[in-house]
Amino acid sequence: MAKKAASRENGKTGIKSSSTSGTKLVIVESPTKAKTIRKFLGPNYIVESCMGHVRDLPQSAKDIPEKVKKEKWAQLGVNVDKHFEPLYCVPKDKHKVIKNLKDKLLLADELFLATDEDREGESISWHLMEVLKPNVPTKRMVFHEITKEAIQKSLTETREIDYNLVRAQEARRVLDRLVGYTISPLLWKKVAFGLSAGRVQSVAVRLVVEREKERIRFKKSAYHGLLAVLEKAGHAFESKIQSYQNKRVATGKDFDGLTGQLLAGKDMIVLDHAAADKILKDVQTKNWVVSEVEEKPVTRRPYAPFITSTLQQESNRKLGLSSRETMQVAQKLYEQGFITYMRTDSTFLSEEAIKAARGSIVTKYGKDYLPADARRYEGKKAKGAQEAHEAIRPAGTSFQDPDETGLVGPQFKLYDLIWKRTMASQMSDAKQKQVSSKITVGDAIFSASGTTIEFPGFLRAYVEGSDDPEADLESRDVKLPQLKVNDSLKLSKIDPTSHETKPPARFTEASLVQIMEKEGIGRPSTYASVIGTIIDRGYVRKQGSALIPTFTAMVVSKLLSQHLTQYVDLGFTSEMEQSLDNIAGGELNWEKYLTSVYHGPLGLRAVVEKQGEKIIPEEARSIKLEGLEQYEFHVGRYGAYVKSKRGEDSFSASIPDIEAPADMTADHVEKLIDQKLKGADSLGTDPVSGKKIYVLNGRYGPYVQCGESDDEKLKRGSLPPGVEPTAVDLPMALEILSMPKTLGAHPDTKKDIKVGIGRFGPFVLHEGDYRSIPKTETVFTMDLIKAIELLSQPKKGRGKASAMKEFGSHPLHELPVSLFNGPYGPYIKAGKTNIGLPEGLTVEQLTPEKAFELVTDKLGTVKMAVKAAKPTKAKAKAKKKVKATPAAEVPKKVVVKKAAKK
Repeated sequence: MAKKAASRENGKTGIKSSSTSGTKLVIVESPTKAKTIRKFLGPNYIVESCMGHVRDLPQSAKDIPEKVKKEKWAQLGVNVDKHFEPLYCVPKDKHKVIKNLKDKLLLADELFLATDEDREGESISWHLMEVLKPNVPTKRMVFHEITKEAIQKSLTETREIDYNLVRAQEARRVLDRLVGYTISPLLWKKVAFGLSAGRVQSVAVRLVVEREKERIRFKKSAYHGLLAVLEKAGHAFESKIQSYQNKRVATGKDFDGLTGQLLAGKDMIVLDHAAADKILKDVQTKNWVVSEVEEKPVTRRPYAPFITSTLQQESNRKLGLSSRETMQVAQKLYEQGFITYMRTDSTFLSEEAIKAARGSIVTKYGKDYLPADARRYEGKKAKGAQEAHEAIRPAGTSFQDPDETGLVGPQFKLYDLIWKRTMASQMSDAKQKQVSSKITVGDAIFSASGTTIEFPGFLRAYVEGSDDPEADLESRDVKLPQLKVNDSLKLSKIDPTSHETKPPARFTEASLVQIMEKEGIGRPSTYASVIGTIIDRGYVRKQGSALIPTFTAMVVSKLLSQHLTQYVDLGFTSEMEQSLDNIAGGELNWEKYLTSVYHGPLGLRAVVEKQGEKIIPEEARSIKLEGLEQYEFHVGRYGAYVKSKRGEDSFSASIPDIEAPADMTADHVEKLIDQKLKGADSLGTDPVSGKKIYVLNGRYGPYVQCGESDDEKLKRGSLPPGVEPTAVDLPMALEILSMPKTLGAHPDTKKDIKVGIGRFGPFVLHEGDYRSIPKTETVFTMDLIKAIELLSQPKKGRGKASAMKEFGSHPLHELPVSLFNGPYGPYIKAGKTNIGLPEGLTVEQLTPEKAFELVTDKLGTVKMAVKAAKPTKAKAKAKKKVKATPAAEVPKKVVVKKAAKK
């Protein structure tokens, strides 16, 4: 326990030092961080990586030590009856890492723990102390950027481990384990095996589900308007109808989304098509006169520099990166010394940062864009959240221009985003002029408005949500001609416009992070992993940028909301976060807090046991959707399905995974059931086999089938992306069923090139080499020439970047050699072998000859065997051992037992 460690004195037990005088060991979390720091320290410093956490709670039954395996709390990993004492285990893959650190510690006479400065980093340092048991002086060095100045300064300003932070992290970890391992088994029994619950993830799922329910309840409303194009002195501009006969014309914001009716107390008229046409005819021949003009200056101040949540939101909007991807890229930038620490709630900028930003502004944009006084952002700091000192900004006392960094791909884009946001935060205000006017014509009043940018200020560098500030400035600059009261205008064109109210938008990763931060759910450092988890566990799927809940999410959220209400309540979860923050600040005893949460008649354990008795599994697995009460939607072993009664009989049909709950309609449900009962109408007959061809819906989406469902041999083919079942005719169905088909022979190899539709979409194939067909093409338009061109391009792995450089085939080993940018920096890939670049060698300096030399050094001068020996049957059988993959907080001992019974 952290408490015991607090009183331990260095030197009581541990590794005996046989060190050379003056040698110091510095331990960090990652090889990239170690490599960067090594450059700033002298030869008497050994910098090593612990590769993240060195200990954790048991992840599976095999991790539990034999001496405690029979204890009733062993699979939980926390002794809830003995001060919530955690059972920490060293993962198998960390044994070599720890041995290396212990060996290096033998050479040192001083140890510096240089893990990240937040709670998690503090916890890693404490675990290192517990595992290594050093008997040399040990110091904690912290920094929020990896620059020479920061590292040198941190060596002179070391401190002790902050045990309040360690206890807070430990309490968080234990609390997450208690919630997950207590509620998840309940979901297994009542809904489906393998489901998971979590302290934060279940609340995030509920947020997405509640938004989907709002969309289900939404009632669409239609309304019309009029849009006129007017002219003055040859300058055309648009004007919309605002009122008619002294009554305001309704727009979308005037309707109630739940009823589709006008909001109460609104005295206005709703135009339909006929009414809009009538007004159009009334005003078409009348004089258009300016009746009112108002001008007002508008000053816009820049946004604060990035904190973790705003970085994730903007990266998602501007760069299309998920929260997880954003944090992975930011971690790389931090470890390479490009940005400050990326987990922070503080918008504060140091004096050095302000000075660097102001210098860069003058150089890049000119003195006009530099305000007389520096801007200070002190306010945005959540109590006890992430303990970093500053906002996320470029590292150092002078900011490196993005174009001079040598960065490429996502790293360049994210650094560029951070650089621009930091610059903008210190730039001058943007000055705009807004002009609004009213134009009278008969009994109608039209309105027109425009905005003129007098001085762009910070908008030159950064516009929130926009990729191109210059282009965005042009779109914001909507100019009206010089208008005065009583000016006559010429009508150029007038048309009726039709509109429909829109349901609440589904959450994107950016908007989900935004509401989680607003409600105090989780902390910025956890948002990425939480969103990743709910997608990975099948509760939410992404369609474009939208997050759509599955029927499993709807069912689980219903169960938790009805029976374990407080554990998915926003206020309760926020209070939990605040309590953990109070533990970090030393204001709350962590053991007393965990006792209040877990034990007692109102504690987690008792509530789950009591509520579990009330839950009927069949009811727990079903849900009704508003407006479709005649149907029951269920979650079963093979996915979601819908049940309906026709007379005295009950019928069911599978729901494809791609269907969203809010998009279900009675017509669609009836079609699914009819297809199940009667079978689909045949498109025609296959001219070769004589079998009928159908378009059907399956769990994984629509597909074409040749033959009846009870045939022994069926040929099926998925519909290409974007093709609706109603658009499929017999020729298209035959084309799909012919996949994969041969386009012709490759001119170099004389081997066939094929085109087909696979799990991840349309592809071309040549000798085992796959290429995804771009969205600009389809399987139907792909020919031999296009396929050859596609195959000649560097391969892009699924979700991965393409090679930075292609060097060709290695002269000896005959393996393709390429340069990639990975989690720990650039590396060479030769076949299946990865080789990191030597220290001091940059991407620009790497030639094909040097790359081949590094591959030879790694693989040797003897040509590698083409094919590895096939594993024996015994080994293959051993590898085939069943192993479930539970969620972050699912007890694995039970999973192992289940698998063993099978």
